[in-house]
Amino acid sequence: MAKPMSSFVLLVLFLILLFNSSLAIPVTYDVLSLGAESDGKTDSSKAFLHAWSKACGSTKAATIYVPPGRFLLGKVEFKGQCNNNDIVIRLDGTLVAPSIITLSEMMEIGLCLNMLMEFLLMVALLMVKVLACGLARRLARVAPAVPRIGSLGKDKEEAGVQNVTVKTVTFTGTQNGVRIKSWGRPSSGFARNILFQHAIMNNVQNPIVVDQNYCPNNKNCPGQASRVKISDVKYQDIHGTSKSEVVVKFDCSSRYPCSGISLEDVKLTYHNQPAKASCSHADGSVSGIVQPNSCLLQ
Repeated sequence: MAKPMSSFVLLVLFLILLFNSSLAIPVTYDVLSLGAESDGKTDSSKAFLHAWSKACGSTKAATIYVPPGRFLLGKVEFKGQCNNNDIVIRLDGTLVAPSIITLSEMMEIGLCLNMLMEFLLMVALLMVKVLACGLARRLARVAPAVPRIGSLGKDKEEAGVQNVTVKTVTFTGTQNGVRIKSWGRPSSGFARNILFQHAIMNNVQNPIVVDQNYCPNNKNCPGQASRVKISDVKYQDIHGTSKSEVVVKFDCSSRYPCSGISLEDVKLTYHNQPAKASCSHADGSVSGIVQPNSCLLQ
């Protein structure tokens, strides 16, 4: 018959279980408790940076929590070497941009790999742009503009973007809605496992767009094909109106075509008329009701 375990062994096992369970519980950093003001008038940049510093320096899973309210942010850059690769930003409030802001004074939030951003409430004309941190080359910029992911492929050797979720957002009168953009030239970059979900478009110029032939001023890239690999991008529950007739445009690389594009329950119109979709070097699938008809190669 087996001997019962000693009390010392039981104590060691208990401590190991306790230690492991404590690591599994995320640490939450509430920006209000760190000095942020929810009045929409007081600059809360320092509190947000403080929350980022704590989350980035933690070895445990961490959540940066923005509670209901309006939080004014100036120029905020979340970057640096992180000890943590499991950070969640829970945004239940509204991020407010300064009333006057220039391109050089944009608010920036650079985050790490495997982060989920839940946008429950957002001021119109805020932009989410992916910046750099580990394998996530870019993740978020907040400023008077629109969400997009880019500009990928600017450097020949660069990390990629993956595991990005943008959900529950409204775009009103913006140039672009959900956008992925890459330079039309060689690069080791990529964009994959991207989810755009529950988005409303109100008179947006380009509601859904992938542009892999970005070449401003036709310098250093004319005639070159982007080598940024774009794959596994999902568009779910995207509705609204467009300023232009082409409401869905996938202009992908001839060298590395877009693959695994998924459209589910997408309905976009142009001045109450049938709209159009345009595809180049893109394949994927559709499900649910998709308007206009998909041009993806299946």
